[in-house]
Amino acid sequence: MASRKIGLIGLGGHVPARVMTNDEWTQYVDTSDEWIRERTGIERRRIASDDESTADLAVAAARVALEDAGLAAIDLDEIIVATDTPEVYTPDTAAFVQHKLGAREIPAFDLGGSGCAGSVLALDIARHRAVGGHRKILVVGVELITRLMNWRDRNTAVLFGDGAGASIVGAGTSEILTAVAGTDGAQSGILGLESGGTRVPFTPEGAAEGLHKNLVMEGREVFRHATHRMSAAAAEVLAAAGVTIDDVDLVIPHQANIRIIEAVRKRLEVPEHKVFVNLQEYGNTGSASVPLALWEARKEGRVQSGSLVLLTAFGAGFHWAAMLVRI
Repeated sequence: MASRKIGLIGLGGHVPARVMTNDEWTQYVDTSDEWIRERTGIERRRIASDDESTADLAVAAARVALEDAGLAAIDLDEIIVATDTPEVYTPDTAAFVQHKLGAREIPAFDLGGSGCAGSVLALDIARHRAVGGHRKILVVGVELITRLMNWRDRNTAVLFGDGAGASIVGAGTSEILTAVAGTDGAQSGILGLESGGTRVPFTPEGAAEGLHKNLVMEGREVFRHATHRMSAAAAEVLAAAGVTIDDVDLVIPHQANIRIIEAVRKRLEVPEHKVFVNLQEYGNTGSASVPLALWEARKEGRVQSGSLVLLTAFGAGFHWAAMLVRI
């Protein structure tokens, strides 16, 4: 009996209504629209309202993906949420998503701490868990970063935005051809949020100083590792699938910084028109970045049925992942 194709049978996305321009950041930090655009490529980002939470964004994106797949929440067999900005410390955000969606009492869990590579990692986990059966798995990448960041840190605050991207993984005409991932724990100190765990416990004194919102980011090291790992992982999945970059219809990289995207593009020797960028509209949305971009690319007609799409991402850890998908 031939093996069933496991791929992405539904795509969805959601961003908050509020748009924040670069000019608005001058109220909080010493910066300018020109400075932000030149160094990051970002022009705008979305900011969640006070009555929105991480689970709200995730559920909104999930509903779009379910509708796209022609499914109802009760058809789901599992839920995986990739996020570094959870609904609460415990339980995981997936539990709230399962309840808000009205899904059955199915397994639901978070993939947290993987940074911006989380959604691609989660898709690969879902692929393996869906093989050989009729399982339909919801994967959501979601971040509400702006509520947990230091708005007075000019080096990091201007980079981020809120949003969610969702995919339904299951059997159909789409196929995840191959995926790779890796971690270099020796580089865990170059990107992350240290306060709040057992090493640096949360304290009232630390909260008063804003330590729980101090994102560590060593820009040069992050750039160096990100460009190397994203391009190397992309090359690895291409080789594993027996195709070349010329066969790929669209490359969707993590939307962190236009300079990183451009460096990866050059390393892969792919023309600009084959790389999807929506960074200018949303900033870095973390785990939501890749699935949100994939959803938008299909809405714009850049991805169609049969398109070969290369996903590649990096995140704190230092983690990286890449995936080749036939849509």
